[in-house]
Amino acid sequence: MILIKSPQEIEAMRRVGAVVGRFFEEVGPLVRPGVTTGLLEEFADQFIARHGVRSAFKGYHGYPAHLCTSVNEEVVHGIPSVERVVREGDILSIDFGVMLDGYYGDAARTFAVGTVNAESRRLLATTERSLEKAIEAARGGNRLGDVSAAVQSTVEAEGFSVVRDFVGHGIGRSMHEEPQVPNFGKPGAGPKLLPGMVLAIEPMVNAGGYEVEVLPDGWTVVSRDRSRSAHFEHTVAVMEDGSRILSLP
Repeated sequence: MILIKSPQEIEAMRRVGAVVGRFFEEVGPLVRPGVTTGLLEEFADQFIARHGVRSAFKGYHGYPAHLCTSVNEEVVHGIPSVERVVREGDILSIDFGVMLDGYYGDAARTFAVGTVNAESRRLLATTERSLEKAIEAARGGNRLGDVSAAVQSTVEAEGFSVVRDFVGHGIGRSMHEEPQVPNFGKPGAGPKLLPGMVLAIEPMVNAGGYEVEVLPDGWTVVSRDRSRSAHFEHTVAVMEDGSRILSLP
């Protein structure tokens, strides 16, 4: 069942989303050559304590950290480590979520570490643009397939591929609610979008093929061909006349 949120609930989700958005404002300057993903995790721990929120990820199905930090060919769910150093030319995806007053907020962004090559710049720009197109499609009266197709068409027009084994999701009092939000699909297909639905829309885009596999740690997902991967995500409320991004500072 897809849950419809009241205006009061959407406002509560805007408040928690604003904390997530603020995190990305603050963590961005820390992403530079030589930093460890473990240091970013330490910053997240301090940020969570400072803002009086609860981590959405740590402990979720046994996940060991506040952040997912995925480097280069890592698609999602990379585990932070004091031994993992990001270097000039890498790309780093950070996924972060928190809970406040009973509601979850979730977002992700991929950062260029120093100066990256042209294909990586194009990968990041395309993935972020596909999210923007999906958000535009997340309006009352459209179908879920319109959101999915917006991602797929934007990505594939640039010669990249959308990951199919991992998808976006509804979000609210639970981290993962119905519906699933694939990054591929047909316009006009799927459930009708109604005002009050809240979706975590999150394109995951590979420079090569869409196939992925999970590393032996049981969490880290990588592209099977080891091509680079980018990930952008916002928590978005469906409105009567459009959509509203809730995960902004």
